[in-house]
Parts: sequence; structure tokens; C-alpha cells
Amino acid sequence: MRETEQLQDLEEIVALAEMLRPTLHRLYRQLRRETDDPGVSPLQALLLLAVMRQPGIGVAELARLEKLRGPTISGHVKAMEREGLIARAAPDPQDRRRNGLVATDKGRGIIHAMKQKRTDWLAFELAKLSPDARAAIRAAIGPLGKIGQ
Repeated sequence: MRETEQLQDLEEIVALAEMLRPTLHRLYRQLRRETDDPGVSPLQALLLLAVMRQPGIGVAELARLEKLRGPTISGHVKAMEREGLIARAAPDPQDRRRNGLVATDKGRGIIHAMKQKRTDWLAFELAKLSPDARAAIRAAIGPLGKIGQ
């Protein structure tokens, strides 16, 4: 009997995943569409956010963090430096060869504006829902936040 219950649980979980995945994908795409900035690619925005979260991060660490090749990251970092989004920090006192990356005011401003546009769009869409629907979404935030940690 226990094996039958486990099989039913697994089937229910797979069905839930199948229902949730396309919804999350559409929501993610729409959020990205709301903040498309011709001056900053989605990868550059991701890298800029990582630099903001870890000021002083090195290019190699950034590549490992984002699971990308060093040469790929280096090219983007150079472009972002030329665009004034990031800058090299003062050399590390323990290793003078290493210069970490920091976000510039311009870079931080772009990320702030992107987040604000996404929040505004999402708030507008949430306002269209009933109070019960918003309560259901509020209740789902905790469990959804645990996925992928």
C-alpha cells in the first residue's frame, strides 16, 4: 500500500511541475521583456548584478559563479568597462596582480531602473487579481522560494 501512495505522490508532483513550468517561463519572459534595454544585454545585466552582490569579485570568480568560460566573461567585462557599467577596484593588498570588479553609479542605476520597471509591471498585473488570488500568491512565495536553493 505504501508503494502505491508513493507512486501517486510522484505522479502528482510531476503533474504539478508540468503545470508550473510553463507559467513560470511565461512570467520570466514577460518580466524580461518589460525591461529590455538595448544598451545592456541580459547577460551583462546578470553579470552586473553579480558584481553588485559581491563587490571586488575577480573575473575568474565571476566566470565560475555564472558557470561560463573565462574568455566569454572577459569579453563582456571589457565591454561593460567601456560602457562605464563596471570598473576595476584598487588592487588586492594580498595579491597586487588581482583587481576586483565594482559596479559604477551608472551600472547601479541601470540595475535599479530595471528592478523598478519589473516591480511596477508586476504590481500593475497583481492589482488586476482578486484579493483571494493575491493571498494565494503570497502564500506560495515561501515554498516557491525554496525551489532551486
